[in-house]
Amino acid sequence: MEKQQLKTITDESYREKLPNDNPDFPFHYYLENVWEFDFHCIAWHWHPEFEFIYVREGSVTCYVGTEKLDLSKGYGLFVNSGVLHRYEATDNNIFPNIVFSPNLFGETQGRIFTKYIKPIIDFGISFQILNPNIKWQSIVLNILLSIFELQSQNNFNEFETVKKLFELWNIFYDNIEITSKTQAKSREMQHCSRLQIMMQYIHTHYSENIKLDDIAAAVYISKNSALQIFRKGINMSPFSYLIQYRLARAAELLLSTDRTIASIATETGFDNVGYFCRKFKEQYCISAKEYRNSKK
Repeated sequence: MEKQQLKTITDESYREKLPNDNPDFPFHYYLENVWEFDFHCIAWHWHPEFEFIYVREGSVTCYVGTEKLDLSKGYGLFVNSGVLHRYEATDNNIFPNIVFSPNLFGETQGRIFTKYIKPIIDFGISFQILNPNIKWQSIVLNILLSIFELQSQNNFNEFETVKKLFELWNIFYDNIEITSKTQAKSREMQHCSRLQIMMQYIHTHYSENIKLDDIAAAVYISKNSALQIFRKGINMSPFSYLIQYRLARAAELLLSTDRTIASIATETGFDNVGYFCRKFKEQYCISAKEYRNSKK
C-alpha cells in the first residue's frame, strides 16, 4: 500500500496552520522527509514563529523570496518570523526542524525580548544558512542537534529545551546581521503584504478569466509594480503563479473526484484541455491521467 503523501496546511494568507497540541508551550519539533510531501515539496508558507532546520541525510532546496538555497547534508538554515519560504527535494532526505514562538524567550514587553529578540524580527535578515565549516555556525548546529536529541527522549524536559534555545540564541544574536534601515524593512513588509493580498485574490478568482490588471487592482498598484513584487517575493510572475495554483487545485480534484479531466480543466480556469494537460505534465513531470491512476 502506498504511503499517504503529506500536505502543507495554510490559510488564505499562506500562514501555516501549526498543530495546537501544546498551547502552553509553543514549540514544535518535526522529523520530516520533503520527498514524502505531495509533489515532493513543502509549499509556500510563513509563520510568526522562528524556524531552524538541519539536513541530516540527502539534500533540500529552500526558496526564500527570490533566493534559491541548496542545502546538503550537514547544513542548516534559520528562517525568520513572518518570512515566506518553500522546500523541495529531488530524493529522500531526513530533515529535522524546530518551529517555536519568540515568546518562549519572554514577554514581548520584557527587557530580554525587547533587547535580544525584537531587533532580529524587525531588522534582522530573512534567513541565515548555517555552514558547519564556519565556527560560530557550527556551534549553533551542534546546539540544534542537542535540542533534537532532547525531543526524542521519553521524559521530555521543557526546561532543558528552553535552556538550549537560550544558549543557541545567545551565539546567534552575537553574530547575526541587524540593520538600522527601518525604512527599507518597512518597504519590504509592505511588499510582502501586497504579495499575500494578490495571492489571496488569485486563490479566490483562479477559476475565472482574470488578468494581470485584475491582480494589480486588488492592491491598487500598476501592472509593472505587481510584476516586480511577485518576482522579488517568489521569483515568478503573477501569471506563472496563477497557472501553478490552478494546477495544484486540479491535482486535488483528480484525487478527490471522478470528474473527467476535461471538466476539471474547465473548473480550474483552463479554456483548453490540451493546454491544461501540457502544463500539468510540464509542472509535475507526469500526466494528469497518470497522476490520478498512481494514487488509486
